[in-house]
Amino acid sequence: MIHLDTSVLIDAFTGDRRSLPPLRHLVADSIRLGVSSLVLYEWRRGPRVEQELAFEAALLAPDAVTEFGDQQARVAADVYRRVKRARGRELDIAIAACALTQDATLWTLNPLDFRDIPGLRLHVP
Repeated sequence: MIHLDTSVLIDAFTGDRRSLPPLRHLVADSIRLGVSSLVLYEWRRGPRVEQELAFEAALLAPDAVTEFGDQQARVAADVYRRVKRARGRELDIAIAACALTQDATLWTLNPLDFRDIPGLRLHVP
């Protein structure tokens, strides 16, 4: 499973849509895609137009969303205590925790934000 970061959704569904072709390849290869509820929050709080939300709905089934619950909070808190300079990165750490609890790889366009998170695998298209 590959969890998508907000940066990928923005890059795939807005502007030049640079991440859309590799995203389509994953779908064509039947790779399971998921997101955290936190990513959906970040994505949806932006100035989205109807077409962008339609792309999101077509890509992500409701069961593809990992809620940030007790297990994810425990993992995120552990990661927060283990990494350097965690302050200000709380949301990224929580997003990573969602991927970790699903044993998923995280696809982000901001790999430096996640590089030091123990056990997290990053997807490189």
